[in-house]
Amino acid sequence: MSGEKKVSSPDYPLLGRKVLEASGNDAGCKLSHGLYIVATPIGHMGDITLRALTVLAQADVIACEDTRTSGVLLHAFGIRKPTLSCHDHNEDARVVDMTRRIRDGEAVALISDAGMPAIADPGFKIVRACRDAGLPVTVIPGANAALTALAGSGLPTDRFLFAGFLPPKSAARRTELAALKTAEATLMFYESPARLAPGLADMAEILGAARQAVVARELTKFYEETRRGTLGELAAFYAENSVKGEVVILVERGGGESVPADIDALLRARLGAMSVRDAVAEVAAMTGIAKKQIYARALALESA
Repeated sequence: MSGEKKVSSPDYPLLGRKVLEASGNDAGCKLSHGLYIVATPIGHMGDITLRALTVLAQADVIACEDTRTSGVLLHAFGIRKPTLSCHDHNEDARVVDMTRRIRDGEAVALISDAGMPAIADPGFKIVRACRDAGLPVTVIPGANAALTALAGSGLPTDRFLFAGFLPPKSAARRTELAALKTAEATLMFYESPARLAPGLADMAEILGAARQAVVARELTKFYEETRRGTLGELAAFYAENSVKGEVVILVERGGGESVPADIDALLRARLGAMSVRDAVAEVAAMTGIAKKQIYARALALESA
C-alpha cells in the first residue's frame, strides 16, 4: 500500500495564470468554431495541461457537468468565460443548444467535474450529434482515473476492458460480473465508496476470490492510496474499513488463469476431512464458481 503523499507543490494556478497572461490567450485570441472536449485534473491542480488552459481561456462558452465544481477550477486559473450546465439529466436538451452555437461560429468547450468528458461522464451525446452533423470535434487529452490506476497497478496493461460503474443492486451487479468473468483483459471499474465493500464481495464470489486485484482511490490527491491483494483479501479488508473519495477497482484478466475443471475431485478430496459448508467455501474460493452451484454438486456427491 502506498503511503500518504504530503510533498508540498508549487502554486500551479498562479503558474497557469502567468502562462496565460504571457501568451495573451485570455484577451483577443479566438478559437475556430467547434466542440472541444477538454480533460481536467482528477485531483491535483498541476495536472491541467497548457493546451487545456489555452482552450478554456479562448472558448466562447464552457459547458460543465456542474458549474459550481468547474467554477472552482476556472476561478483558480483566472479564466472568466460564460458557463452552462451539461449533465446526465439535461444533455439531450443541451445538444440542440450547443450544436446551434457551433453552427453559428462559436467554440464550445466541454468539461466534466474531473478527468475526460464522455468517459463515464456526460458528453457522448453531444459528441455524436456533432459528428453526425459534420461539425468539428477536437479532444484535448489529459488526466483519466482509470488509466492512471492501471499504469501504477502492476497488472497487465497490454489489454484492458473499462466497464465503468457496475449496477448498484447486487443481483444486477452479479449478472454483469458473470458476463465479464472470462474476459482475457484486465478489468477496470469505477465505484462509489459506499458500494466498494459489497461490490468487492460480489467480485470475489463471481470472478474468483483468488484473483489478483487493486483498489486505487483519491488518485493524485493528498491521501492517494493503492492497495493490492486477492479479491477475497480486499473484500475482507474493506468490509471492515470504510473509505472516502473516488475509487477505481482493477481485476486481473480471466480466461487464461488456471481454474480447476474437475469440481467433483476437488470436493471429494475435502468432504472427507471437513464439513460440507467448509468444503464448498474452499472450492468456491479456488475456482470462482458460485457457492450455490458447488453446494448442489456437494449434496449430489454426498447422496451418491
